[in-house]
Parts: sequence; structure tokens; C-alpha cells
Amino acid sequence: MTKALFFVQRSSTGKAVLGFFIPAMIVYSIMMVYSIPQVMKYASGMNLFDLSPTGYSFEYANELLGSLGRTGRDLYLNTQLPLDFIYPGLFAISCCLLLSWLLLKTQDTSSKMFYFCFIPVIAGVFDYLENICVLGFLHRTLTYPIHRYI
Repeated sequence: MTKALFFVQRSSTGKAVLGFFIPAMIVYSIMMVYSIPQVMKYASGMNLFDLSPTGYSFEYANELLGSLGRTGRDLYLNTQLPLDFIYPGLFAISCCLLLSWLLLKTQDTSSKMFYFCFIPVIAGVFDYLENICVLGFLHRTLTYPIHRYI
């Protein structure tokens, strides 16, 4: 862990933070302006998985997949998810570097506070796990009729 921490500290510069943050915000903007609204047209007013920060139940997931229909699920799979596989990594790295960069201004490099820099990385890993599960939901429901899951 100390090697990873040293690497983060060494890599955290203002340019590095912006180098990850700006592309993350560009991808986020594309998702918010284009891909999510496109998929939501088929969601019958329901929040997509990506817009449910407190989680969702199995029943909700089935209802959402059913309301999306084949076209909405295909759009989710081929438009929204590819972007959502880019965004978490960019955002996690930019936040990790930002925290480290700010801490370097006020803390000694041996401070335990630097371990907080890994929280965005852990959050990004969980976002990827969710995306993998959603990918499985969508692939399965596009391959087999949705009624098998309701």
C-alpha cells in the first residue's frame, strides 16, 4: 500500500488532476445531456440504475428492464454503458489525485490522511461492479424474453 501511496503522491499535480478531471466532466456531460435522456425516453418515468444512488430492489430492476423494452435496453447497453465504463475510472483517479494534491499542501507525506485518497478509487471499483451487473442484466434480457425474470 505504501508504494501505491507514494505513486499517488508523486503523481498528484495540478496538471494531472485537470488531465483526468476535464475528460471525466466531458464524459459526464455527454451522459447527462445525451445518453441518459435517450434511454430515459423508454423508462416510463423510472430512474435508471445509474441515477439510483441509494440502490434498487430486484423488483425495481425487473420493472425498469420491462419498461425499457427491447429498444431501450439495447440503447442502454450500446450507448449509456460504454460511457459509464469510461467515467468512473477518470473520476476516481481525478478525485484521488486532487485529494493527494490538496493534502500535500498541508500534510507531511507520511501522514495517515493520505489513505483517504483511496476512497474515490474504492467507490470507482464499486461503480464498475454495478456496471458489470447491469451489463449482465441487459445482455440476459436482450438474449431471453424479459418475462423469464419478472
